Amino acid sequence: MRVDIWSDVVCPFCYIGKKRLEHVAQEAGIELDIHWHSFELDPNAPAKHDTSNTERLAKKYGRSYAEMEEMERNVAAMAAVEGIDFQWQKANSGNSFNAHRIIHLAQSKGLGNEAEEAFFHAYMTEGLAIGEREVVEEIASRIGLDNAEVEYVLDSDELADFVRHDEQIAHEQLKVTGVPFFVFDQKLALSGAQPREIFLQAMQQAQSESTEEIEQTDAAQCNDDQCEIKP
Repeated sequence: MRVDIWSDVVCPFCYIGKKRLEHVAQEAGIELDIHWHSFELDPNAPAKHDTSNTERLAKKYGRSYAEMEEMERNVAAMAAVEGIDFQWQKANSGNSFNAHRIIHLAQSKGLGNEAEEAFFHAYMTEGLAIGEREVVEEIASRIGLDNAEVEYVLDSDELADFVRHDEQIAHEQLKVTGVPFFVFDQKLALSGAQPREIFLQAMQQAQSESTEEIEQTDAAQCNDDQCEIKP
């Protein structure tokens, strides 16, 4: 089954949604053909922030430091259920544009899913500064991308149009306001890291050609203004 996913590598709910989808598909015996699409949550972010993620997000979302810590602990607990070790205390956020370009390069080699997983893990578990060039190069090498090709992409505007095209489709055609955003077999969409039963229902419905609308929950997602678990 083809699944198109709009995501940002600095979005914890995108990683949670990816793992949750994969777990449900495996249990249901459904083989996934995942196509990753770019969605930058903060296109103007610097390569690396000079404050901690907790401090930066508290200021961005108008929360206290303690409130932000509690939210991050809740996200980490949610991630742990899907087998993700979210080390939020050492997360180093930054501009994800180059990561998106390298994911497109990897996807052209049939390694898109491996690239997305590698960037998620590097950011959320290892605490690597995802916006720094040397980190992007290191992650690219881990999944076996050719160093010369990676250097060429990072030294040029190569694949920038792929990132912009993804974002244009998201904003103008799909009206995406937050990620993760899933499209199953190019006909059925889900927004946010939905519960497992909703993912299963979506995949079964896409397989059955049913036109019945799925009742989605107000699931956890990240957008320009917030990144939190919905009540």
